[in-house]
Amino acid sequence: MKRRPVDIVVISDVHLGTYGCRAKELLKYLKSIKPDKVILNGDIIDIWQFSKRYWPKSHMKVIKLITSWITNGVEVHYITGNHDEMLRKFVGFQLGSFSISNKELLTIDGKKTWIFHGDVFDVTMQHSKWIAKLGAVGYDSLILLNSAINFFASKFGKGPISMSKKIKNSVKSAVKFINNFEKIASDIAIENEYDYVICGHIHQPEIKCIENTHGNVMYLNSGDWVENLTALEYYESSWHLFNFKDNFLLEEEPDTEEEELLETKELFQNMMKEFQPAVKQTKLL
Repeated sequence: MKRRPVDIVVISDVHLGTYGCRAKELLKYLKSIKPDKVILNGDIIDIWQFSKRYWPKSHMKVIKLITSWITNGVEVHYITGNHDEMLRKFVGFQLGSFSISNKELLTIDGKKTWIFHGDVFDVTMQHSKWIAKLGAVGYDSLILLNSAINFFASKFGKGPISMSKKIKNSVKSAVKFINNFEKIASDIAIENEYDYVICGHIHQPEIKCIENTHGNVMYLNSGDWVENLTALEYYESSWHLFNFKDNFLLEEEPDTEEEELLETKELFQNMMKEFQPAVKQTKLL
């Protein structure tokens, strides 16, 4: 497959380790591009739900591909989110072309760019984390139920539906939260004279100009790899929203070989094996 060159790719909210993660689709997408810089904008690994020991081999293949990029010198910046907040104790860590941070401030073609996950604006995260975690379990269960419904619907020639997206788009409080999130992020970005503000967290892919009485900013959100299957790409001096569903065929039927699970001990052994080449490469530099 001829890989498409991309200057920068931003992905977020992959939620590796959960039933809803569409790792096979993500892997297909990542194999189709040749990025110079990769921004992993939070919630890539869902450490909140790691205790249930769900980790298919397809999820490990995503890690393997990302580490191969690091080994080959591709810049990979991991920005922490709420579901992988345990990594915040490693903020400032750098190994070769890989780094961990809470945010990235970049200048892209002369434009000031602020990239962060976005959970800092979530009141539930700040004051009632246990409610947020309970909600995450419920969301994962809804996604699992949704997958089962779509599997049987496909047998009758029906197209896939997203129950959680329908709920979010119909509940006024959810719509209000999204609008508030976008406004707060944009207001702060305008105040600090950023040209772009890039977030994740709310699973709502978007590229739009937002303005207030003090100016305007280009607001971008990379969406997620649970429902929307989207990413942000920068090439030809502009940002683009990539949608997997518009470019690849969706695979609704489960692949039993791909979904073979790794035991916890085997999982961490394999992760260490994947990072070893990157470590060796760094020592040689």
